[in-house]
Amino acid sequence: MLQNWFGQGQKSETEKDKVGLGPSRRPLIGLALGGGAARGFAHIGILRALQERGIAPDVVVGTSIGAAVAGAYVTGHLDAFEEWARSLQPRSVLGYLDIQLNGSGLIGGGKLATELEQSIGKRLIEDLPVKFAAIATEVATGHEIWLTHGRLVEAIRASYALPGIFSPVMIGDRWLVDGALVNPVPVSAARALGAEIVIAVNLNADNFGHGGTISAFGTPPDLADEQAPPPPPPKGIGKFFSAERAMKREFFGRPGISTVMVEAFNIMQDRITRARLAGDPPDVLISPRVQKIGWFDFHRAEESIAHGRRAAERTIESIEEAISILAPGYIALPSPTPQKSVEAKPDDTAEDAAG
Repeated sequence: MLQNWFGQGQKSETEKDKVGLGPSRRPLIGLALGGGAARGFAHIGILRALQERGIAPDVVVGTSIGAAVAGAYVTGHLDAFEEWARSLQPRSVLGYLDIQLNGSGLIGGGKLATELEQSIGKRLIEDLPVKFAAIATEVATGHEIWLTHGRLVEAIRASYALPGIFSPVMIGDRWLVDGALVNPVPVSAARALGAEIVIAVNLNADNFGHGGTISAFGTPPDLADEQAPPPPPPKGIGKFFSAERAMKREFFGRPGISTVMVEAFNIMQDRITRARLAGDPPDVLISPRVQKIGWFDFHRAEESIAHGRRAAERTIESIEEAISILAPGYIALPSPTPQKSVEAKPDDTAEDAAG
């Protein structure tokens, strides 16, 4: 009777768990790394900042370059990947581009895949210490594909296969290309794999100009009726030189094909990201200011990494606050690399005490 009386007004452990996770377990943390080509080296700086504060994700998903950095992290090879990234120079970048003119992309991607495999090894996704997914897009149907098992390097290669630049990758019976076509910042995948708190990284958040609308635009009125008379056709050999000059003016006066393709993809990715983050926002969004770094400026890794670290440091308090809400009293400890959890045996404890 006294035990029942003293127990009144006290919540049981089960009731506490309904409110929060309690101090016994921290929430499962998910990290969604977005696409952005060379800007993706900012992910390295973000992971470094999180590691220093003891924030180790249990779920890591990535799109495009985000999948590549995520793969290096979950395999414990982030150091080697960062060293390789920092060593890249414009000339060495060209060495990885196996140009092909008879395929479905300008670059075969074999050389880059080989370097990636040397950096992270021949690993299977299902053997990784944390949950992992690389996002890709099926060419034939437009389906969003979550690659959660099979060869890690193959999944990463499919996730960054930018259409027109890299050749599609065949996995199973599907031809796959860059996942940024359908899910540039894969928050939904992180949640589906069990993440209770999702930290997302958007590498294109500072593309402010892509969100505007110019409602009234056309030929200026003062030029609409003014048309210069066509010059007289050149005679003799001069007509060849004038045609050449005209062609140069035509070609150099307009954006090149690579610029148009990349900017079009950039605009599309920005619009898709806005829509998807609005429908499924992360708990914390990290947005490095990397707009001035071009998509193919892989030789600027040091600058990208620094931007990523600064962006993560600005959001550390928000991340820790989100953790504390679900798990009051939990204290994060530094964890340099993702590791499998191993339960200590009674004999191990006794040996440690004896030693």
